[in-house]
Amino acid sequence: MGGSLAMRLKQDQTCRVVVALLRREEAAREAESLGVVDRATTNPANALRDADIVIFGTPVRILLKQLHTFADFYKSGAIITDMGSTKRAIAAEMSKLPPRVYPVGSHPMCGKEVAGLSAAEATLYQDATWIISPLSRTPQGAIKILRELALSLGARPLGLEPDRHDKLTAAISHAPYLLSAGLVLAAQTVADEDETLWKVAASGFRDTSRIAASDVNMMMDILLTNKDAASDMLQRIQQQLNALVQALSTDDEDALHSLLQTAAAQRRALYQ
Repeated sequence: MGGSLAMRLKQDQTCRVVVALLRREEAAREAESLGVVDRATTNPANALRDADIVIFGTPVRILLKQLHTFADFYKSGAIITDMGSTKRAIAAEMSKLPPRVYPVGSHPMCGKEVAGLSAAEATLYQDATWIISPLSRTPQGAIKILRELALSLGARPLGLEPDRHDKLTAAISHAPYLLSAGLVLAAQTVADEDETLWKVAASGFRDTSRIAASDVNMMMDILLTNKDAASDMLQRIQQQLNALVQALSTDDEDALHSLLQTAAAQRRALYQ
């Protein structure tokens, strides 16, 4: 995510200078050699002291700590934002930042199952919804700049309060990951009985299980910082699965057809 962002900003010369703060010296050198950034460093002071906009692209629970770890290095008037997949916990921590900086949460609704600079794509944010979750203290000027940044990437900015963001993303992002993982785990129980299963797996299984291959550590951070909304969504899904089981077990063709037709119609309306 961070590599794709930096690549696009540098490619379009949206910012005067694009600086990456990375954990490992090898990664910093790689970022520079690939031309993803203008400059990369492992030194927080060197990266942050002149930054007008600081964008965190680390896993959520690491981000929650880094917001404060790096606070002494932020310049006055700097916009502090992020690309974290949950917003309530981040907004709570951002509210504790010094009054001299302008925090505003954000979340681009896109991503890849693979991580690392080698997977960076300058077009990743094109046509993606970019959610902006300002705090009550966030000045309108900071929100305007973040919107302009999203638009410069080809994204579509959308304002959402942190709690509302977490409820909605649990439904369309976090629960789908859990379902995908559950599908693979359930299929494995069949494969344990008959390993031929994997030889007959085709495009349907490939497509519905795709996001189960997402980075587990990243998803752990997301799920554990949005566990209430994710759990609620799983319960809603369980109710629908129970209805499908009931229709199948009782040969209720009308009920089964109605459930499947409702789902099909909604899916077609969303992605024609």
